[in-house]
Formats: sequence, C-alpha cells, structure tokens
Amino acid sequence: MTDANEFRSGKTHRDENFPVASWLIRPRHRALILAFYEFVRSADDIADHASLTAQQKVAMLDRMEADLLGAGDDSAEAATLRRALAERNMSPQHAQDLLKAFRLDATKLRYRDWDDLMGYCAYSAMPVGRFVLDVHGESRATWPASDATCAALQIINHLQDCAADYRNLDRVYIPLDALAACGLGVEALAAPKASPELRRCLAGLAKRTAVLLHQGDALPSLIEDGRLALEISVIQTLAQQLTGILLRRDPLSERVHLGKLGVAGVSLFAIVKGLTRRAGLQRPTSAAQP
Repeated sequence: MTDANEFRSGKTHRDENFPVASWLIRPRHRALILAFYEFVRSADDIADHASLTAQQKVAMLDRMEADLLGAGDDSAEAATLRRALAERNMSPQHAQDLLKAFRLDATKLRYRDWDDLMGYCAYSAMPVGRFVLDVHGESRATWPASDATCAALQIINHLQDCAADYRNLDRVYIPLDALAACGLGVEALAAPKASPELRRCLAGLAKRTAVLLHQGDALPSLIEDGRLALEISVIQTLAQQLTGILLRRDPLSERVHLGKLGVAGVSLFAIVKGLTRRAGLQRPTSAAQP
C-alpha cells in the first residue's frame, strides 16, 4: 500500500479555522482528540490530493478503515486512534462516518441543493462534534445543537474555499440550485473576482449558515464540562465573526479569514462571555426556602 504520509498537506491542528483540543480542554482528553484529528487530517489530505485518482483515494481510505478496525497497521494514524479508542472503550463509528464523507469527496463533485449538502455534512462535520461530546461523556441530548453548529462550521469552510475547491479539484459544494437561482453555473467560481450575482448567491448561503449557528447557540449551556463549554463558546463566536466577514467580502478575491490577533481577541471575548453565561446558569442548591 502507498504510504498515506506521502500525501500529507503539512497542515496541523494549529492551522485550522477553529480550535482543536486547545488548552481549554482538560489534559486527559487532549491526546485522544488529537489522535482523532490526525486520523481525520490524514484521510482528508488523501481525499483532497490533486494527483490521486478517485479510485486510488477510495482504496487508501478503505485501507485506513481496515486498519482502524484492527486488520493491520499500515496507517500509523489509524493504529494510534484504534489503540486510543480501545483505552477508553469507545467505538470507532464517528471516525468511520467521516471516512464516508471523504469517499464522497473523492467521487462526488456537485451538490444539488441545501438538503443534499446537509446530507454531506451529516458525515463530514457532525461526527466531529459528536465524538468530542462522547469523549467528555456528555449527554446525547446535546447532539442536535452540536450538529447544527458543526454543519455551520463546515459550510463556512466551503464558502471560504469555494474558488480553490473548484479550480484545484473541480469540486463544488455551493448548491447548484443556489447558483442557478442567481443565473450562474459552476464556472462562475473560476473568475478572479466574484460577480454581483455570485456575491448574492454566497451571501444567501452565509445567511443560511447564520441560521444554523443560531440553532446551535444553546450548546454551551447544555454542556456539563465547563472547559468544553468555553471551547465551544470560542468556536461559535469565531464562526459568527467569519460568517459576518463572508457577508462583506468576496472569497474569490479577498481574504475571508481572521488573523492571529483577531482570533485572539475574539477568543478572549468568547471566554469572558462563556464564563458570564455559565455563572448566570448556576443555581443555589442549599438556599433557604421562603
């Protein structure tokens, strides 16, 4: 088997849009979350590699899944995650769901409409949040809010990278019906600058993403682990900022990411907001009854 490391992009958890196992997460959980991230990053890099055919990508992803399930150790990331999950008596299902998304990345280049895109997010994004919640032993009642939040994060990434995805991989996550409603085809994504029609299309999708973020807004309040709740508050606040930027800027010709200082400022604000919010949720347990 070809070594998956040959196709690694070099991207690490520190390069992601949103925090991955930051210092806010309890130390006992970080190693497992990072093992999960490394597995996912390796699979994602395979799915996104321009020199591999769809068949080669699927074969390599299948091999990673086999290693994850104990059939071999060809993939170091899969073997590491398998052992880490076993130590916590956790299922590999969330990682397997993500592999379904990466197989779609290898074989499916267009999405019909918003529901079609949400079907993709059910495998590409929602399992990430569910995994982190399971690591922390949180109730599955948190999943709907987490799913909405994670889908929003995924679509933010799609909107930011829409031009590169099309130019480099002929992959388009912008729903075809949204483009058509603005009188456009996918070739509009190849332009050096977005047309007014494309800006309108992308802004409409950013607004739908803001609705998803609103649907997940209560998630930190549902979380028992206070440190995880703060991390989620940071992620949600960053996502709100990025959605606002997408409404104002053209991702084909302008930077639509936050710089390091911006991320730091937003994160600090979110932590303070999260602490205040959780303090307001505290209820006295021994106060005298009137």
